Amino acid sequence: MASTAATRIHGKEREELADILRKRVSGEVRFDPFSRVLYSTDASIYQMEPVGVVIPQNVDDVLAAMEVARENNIPLLPRAGGTSLAGQTVNHAIVIDFSKNLNQVLEVNSEEGWARVQPGIVLDQLNRELAPHGMMYAPDPTTSSRACVGGGIGNNTCGAHSVIYGKSLDHILEVDAILADGTQTHFRNMEAHELEAKLSGTGLESDIYRGVRNISQGNIAEIKARYPNIMRRVSGYNLDEFLTDDPFNLTKMVVGSEGTLCVVTEAKVNLVPRPTMTALSILHFSDIVQASEAIVEVLRHEPSSIEVMDNILLQRSRESLGHSGDLSFIQGDPGALLAVEFYGESEGELVSKTNTLKRDIEGKGLAYACVNILDRPGQNRVWNLRKGGLGLLMSVHGDAKPLPFVEDTAVDPETLGPFVKRFDEIVRNHGTEAAYYGHASVGCLHIRPLVSLKSSEGVATMVSIADEISDLVKEYGGSLSGEHGDGIVRGVYTEKMFGPEIYQAFQELKRTFDPQGIMNPGKIINCPPMTENLRYGPDYHAQTIPAKLDFSIDTDFAGAVEMCNGMGACRKLEGTMCPSYMATKDEEHSTRGRANLLRAAMSGRLP
Repeated sequence: MASTAATRIHGKEREELADILRKRVSGEVRFDPFSRVLYSTDASIYQMEPVGVVIPQNVDDVLAAMEVARENNIPLLPRAGGTSLAGQTVNHAIVIDFSKNLNQVLEVNSEEGWARVQPGIVLDQLNRELAPHGMMYAPDPTTSSRACVGGGIGNNTCGAHSVIYGKSLDHILEVDAILADGTQTHFRNMEAHELEAKLSGTGLESDIYRGVRNISQGNIAEIKARYPNIMRRVSGYNLDEFLTDDPFNLTKMVVGSEGTLCVVTEAKVNLVPRPTMTALSILHFSDIVQASEAIVEVLRHEPSSIEVMDNILLQRSRESLGHSGDLSFIQGDPGALLAVEFYGESEGELVSKTNTLKRDIEGKGLAYACVNILDRPGQNRVWNLRKGGLGLLMSVHGDAKPLPFVEDTAVDPETLGPFVKRFDEIVRNHGTEAAYYGHASVGCLHIRPLVSLKSSEGVATMVSIADEISDLVKEYGGSLSGEHGDGIVRGVYTEKMFGPEIYQAFQELKRTFDPQGIMNPGKIINCPPMTENLRYGPDYHAQTIPAKLDFSIDTDFAGAVEMCNGMGACRKLEGTMCPSYMATKDEEHSTRGRANLLRAAMSGRLP
C-alpha cells in the first residue's frame, strides 16, 4: 500500500514546520496536500508522500532547509528530475527540488576539459551549452532530455556510450556538498598533506575522512571478494575506490550514494570532445538470445555503442503514430536488433568500419541482415526509437505493464548470451514475458517482465521473479544495478548480493556520514520490503467516472490516467510537450503532475 507521511509528522506539526521554513527560505515552501501528491512518485513502482517540498532559490535555501530538517529530526531528500526507477527520489521527507532554479552552467574551461554546474541542469541542456566549445558531458542516459546532472551523480548514471566513456564516477571531478550537520565542504583529490590534515581534524567532516578510510581499508579482502568484477557495478557504496590513499577523493563516495550521505550543491564535471562523425550498423536477429550471443564478436570491432531492442519494443513502435513511419531501416520481422555505432574522422573511415562489421557478422552467420546508416537523419531515427523505448513499452494497455524491478542487471558481456537465456526461462516459468532493451556493449540490459501489481498474485510474482533473478545475477558474478541504482527495489537485496560483512560496512559508512539518519533513509540499505509503498497494489481502487469520450482501450478514464508511468518525458525543454511546464518549470504544470493529481483524486488520496 502506498503510505503517507503520517508516521513522520502530523497536521499541526507540518504547519509549524512550514512556517519555520518560510521564515528562513527565500524560495518556495509547498506543504499543501496537492504539492505532496506531486512529489510522492517518480518513475518507479513506489509512492511515498513527502512531509513537504522546498524549491530553493539558492544554496543558502538548501542549507536552511537542511538545518530545519536536522533541528526537527525530519528526513531530507534532494531531488532533480524525478526520473529514478528504483524509488530513490520518493520518501517521507522534506523534498528539495533543485530542477527549477539551481540549474545553471557556472563555468566552462574547454582547454582543461571541465565545467562547473549546478545539480538541476538537464543533461541535454548542458550539452547544448557545451556544443559551441566542441565538448560534451559523456554520461548519456536515454532520459537525457529531462534527467539532471544531480540525479546522475546520485545514481552513478552511465548511458549508451559507457563502453568508451565509463560511468558518472569517471566524470565527476569535484563537488560542493552540505553534510548532514550543515557543514559546507568541497570534495576533491587530496594531496598527502591535505589528507593528513583532514584525518587529524575534528568535527563531522574529519570523522567522515577517518571513517571512509578505516572502513574501506579495513575490509580490503572482503571488498575484493564480494564486489562484482565488471565495469557496470553501481550497487552499494563505492568502498572499492578507497582501498589506498592515492588518490583520495570523497567525490567518489558521493557518486552513486542516492542522497543518503550528503547534498550536492555544485559539481565540477569532466568534458570530452564531441565526435567528428558517426555511423550505425543495424544487425538483425531472430531472437534476443542470438543478439546477446553476438555481442562479443561485435565488440572486437571497437564500436562506440551497442544498443539492443527486442521484438516487443519493435512491435510497439509499429503501432506508434510517432515511430511507425521511421522504421525503414528494419528488414523483415526481427526478434531483436543491435544498433552498433562507430565514431570516425571521415566518411571513408566510417564506410570501412561498417562494411567490415557487415562482412564479418554476415560471413559468420551471426545475423540475417545488416543495414548500414551513414546519414544523420537516418541515425536520428534509430536513436529516437531507442530513446523512446521506455515510453513505447509502457504504452501497453491493461493492468499488466513491463515494470522496473529487475530491469538493470549487468554481467560480463562474455556471458550475456547464456545469462539472457536463463533470465528468459525464469520469466516464462512465471507465466509471463519480458521486454528487452539496453546497453548490450557493457552487459547491462533493461529487462522488464510484464506484471500487474493490482493483485496479490501479481505482487507475489514480482517478488518471486526478483528473488530468482538475484540468485542468477549472483551466480554470474554480476550486479543487480548497472546504472539505475538500488533505491528500494534493489536495496532489499544489498546484503544478499554483498554479504553480511560488506553490508555491515555500508551501515557503518551511513552512520559516519549521517549520524541522525535523516539523509534519504531506507535507500540502498535498511530498506522497507519491496512490497510496501507500492503506487498500485492489491488495495488500490479508482472511481469509475462516466465519460462522453471513449476510453475503452484503457478500460476506462481511470485506466487512461494510469498510463502515465512517471518517466517525465513531459518535462523536456524542447519540442511540443509540455508547453506549460516549459513556461513555468513547475511539476504541477507538467503532464505527469496533472496525471498524478487526477489519479490521487480518483483513488481518494485527495478530496
